Amino acid sequence: MFRKPISLILIFVFAFSFAQTEYKTESNISYYPEKINKTDTYIRSQCQLNFYYPANVKNFPTVIWFHGGGLTGGTNELPKELLEQNIAVVSVEYRLAPKVKAPAYIEDAAAATAWVFNNIEKYGGNKNLIFQSGHSAGGYLAMMVTLDKKYLQKYNIDADQIAALIPFSGQAITHFQIRKEQGIPELQPTIDQYAPLFHVRKDAPPIVLITGDRELELFGRYEENAYLARMLNLVKHPSVKLLEEEGFDHVSMAKPGFFILLKEVQDLTKKIKSGKSIK
Repeated sequence: MFRKPISLILIFVFAFSFAQTEYKTESNISYYPEKINKTDTYIRSQCQLNFYYPANVKNFPTVIWFHGGGLTGGTNELPKELLEQNIAVVSVEYRLAPKVKAPAYIEDAAAATAWVFNNIEKYGGNKNLIFQSGHSAGGYLAMMVTLDKKYLQKYNIDADQIAALIPFSGQAITHFQIRKEQGIPELQPTIDQYAPLFHVRKDAPPIVLITGDRELELFGRYEENAYLARMLNLVKHPSVKLLEEEGFDHVSMAKPGFFILLKEVQDLTKKIKSGKSIK
């Protein structure tokens, strides 16, 4: 396990775009099959994604981005920090509480991920270069889809095909909204089937856990991620980083987090394309 505090003066922009690259955006793509959309009006209206990609580049990496909002709000806007970086970005909208309860949110995240795996090569992307990320509740969804393999198995996809998991301040215990649905207070921590910590495993993809300053973060978000990193280390997971952004709170940590995400995607993409092991 690698743990390193990150301060503002150590953050650099690792832009690897090219001036001649042409980018296209396709919006409001339904990621569930039409037969499901026809039978569920909420899925039809809510379960959509925006797809931004370099149109004249081949073999590009893709970042799947899940927005935050406590599983009760938020929108699937494309993060501007990830644009024009010679990568594709998929921003995902998913169903929200109180209209649905767990595991609907996670099922939506898996369905969107499956759409990317099944379609990215049509646009010139590389299905071996699909990265999971998101902020807060979105980081939690990325963690669950990657660590609990059953959600992607429904689509005959092995979660270990994900190139890396890079969540921003994701909840590692059972998400507080799901605990609320169970009648559990938000400050009473639990670890059950809806907790990334419950699904710690040695053979998961490379993991980079990014949080804000432990003294400024939401509740115990840094400590949750530190515990997850520790347990992954104990089961001998070969590629785990825990990065703490000093001086940044739960919200402000996202901006420098994007620079870290881009650097990790760049480094891992080079290793994968060169045939080097990333585990």
